[in-house]
Amino acid sequence: MRVFLIGATGGVGRRLRKRLVSAGHQVTGLHRRDSQKEELEADGVDPLNIDLMNTSSERLAEAMKGCDVVVFSAGAAGAGVDFTDGIDGRGARFAAEGARLAGVNRFLLVSAFPDAGRGKEPSPDFEHYMQVKKQADVMLTATELDWVILRPGTLANEAGSGKVRVGLAIPYGTVPREDVAAVLHSLIEQPEVKRVIIELTTGEQVVEEAVAGMAAFSGR
Repeated sequence: MRVFLIGATGGVGRRLRKRLVSAGHQVTGLHRRDSQKEELEADGVDPLNIDLMNTSSERLAEAMKGCDVVVFSAGAAGAGVDFTDGIDGRGARFAAEGARLAGVNRFLLVSAFPDAGRGKEPSPDFEHYMQVKKQADVMLTATELDWVILRPGTLANEAGSGKVRVGLAIPYGTVPREDVAAVLHSLIEQPEVKRVIIELTTGEQVVEEAVAGMAAFSGR
């Protein structure tokens, strides 16, 4: 498959691109800084220099042509309101519209668990981030794309276990970035799972089986 990966240099994206290339998929990975090009090439990824803060749906559509699936795992990562609006907000909207224009029906969006930050005093920037992520979810569900919205719990850098808990609504928890990448990989290879919002934490079910089980909830 040809995968268009937005967020290829992020914590989840780095892990996902390696998995996909190892599995024989062709990956185009977006990057913003020139220094990131070499690391993408070293992993067997076709690098593409596009800054989500300064792009358009038409520019992305041109780059997406011929791809089978778009994965959006980019995020502002606490860089402030302007970057949240530009990447998590407009960037997601441009990407979804770009996929439509390019005829790429499959679109996976990494979103945010609705319970994120519970038990802590949220900052105004965090509240804004959560609002923008929800708006992106709403935007995507209104399209005709074969979308999947993945809402992982608190992300951890520890080694993945390959076992997760997924569902339409599950208790809040943590999940290693490696396991988030594994779930995205499995979603790419199981296109029958579509038009569904999936919450994700660490659990006891093997990733592939957990993802396959979500087909029963998929929209038509």
